Amino acid sequence: MALEFVPVSSDEEIDQVARMADEIWHEYWPGMLSYAQVDYMVEKYQSRQAITKDIRENGYLYWMMKAGGRIVGYTGSHIEKENNRLFISKIYLYSAERGKGYASELLRFYEDFCREHRLSSMYLTVNKYNEMGIRAYLGKGFSIIESTVTSIGQGFVMDDYIMEKEVV
Repeated sequence: MALEFVPVSSDEEIDQVARMADEIWHEYWPGMLSYAQVDYMVEKYQSRQAITKDIRENGYLYWMMKAGGRIVGYTGSHIEKENNRLFISKIYLYSAERGKGYASELLRFYEDFCREHRLSSMYLTVNKYNEMGIRAYLGKGFSIIESTVTSIGQGFVMDDYIMEKEVV
């Protein structure tokens, strides 16, 4: 089933994405992060205020992903003109929608987006304990280019790999 990418811009759409983020994050991350860190990161990076700022002040693009008329997840990215690459900041699917090939379709969407905007590569960060995600991105042609530990406040850190894929 083909994915449809619905741009997010209105306050109602932003609210919908924030609610989705809260649900998906609390379902997916507690096995790898503490509940306190999940709550903190949802508020800091996935809340209505954070998404609004991303879109309206920081030039991020968000899309809700639909399949068969139902919303299956959301994604967000940002063009880094100075580096001629795309930062994929968010790829999140509801648990019932994983394993259906949507992530592959999403990455094709981003590859086409990069070609359309003449960007040389796309990259993302992946939690070092997200083995399923790491394997999936490696299988889609990404490679690990860096290992980072970033303080995000309140004593929490993001312990990530930066993975990149050249777009030809």
